[in-house]
Amino acid sequence: MYLHLGRDYVLNTRAIVGIFNLETTTVSPRGRAFLDYAQKNGAVVSLSDELPQSFVLADVPVETVYLSELSPAALRRRTEQELPEEALRLRPERTGEKPE
Repeated sequence: MYLHLGRDYVLNTRAIVGIFNLETTTVSPRGRAFLDYAQKNGAVVSLSDELPQSFVLADVPVETVYLSELSPAALRRRTEQELPEEALRLRPERTGEKPE
């Protein structure tokens, strides 16, 4: 199954480590340190021009943090829905998977 994160980015749900609330994560020092580390290592992909509400941590092809303007609840609901067939025809570089 796939999850549409926004801006034509789709991830295989098997690659998702977790969906997190950005506001509550940045309250803890460990959460801030993790996001700072990811940012310094170029592992953060911003999917919005708006203020992000959540982030998705994926481990394929490498550990990547996707910042989303969608709430964690909205992303969770999307994981429970099937994507239409045309959504799966997106460019491979936007699926979080290696192109064939």
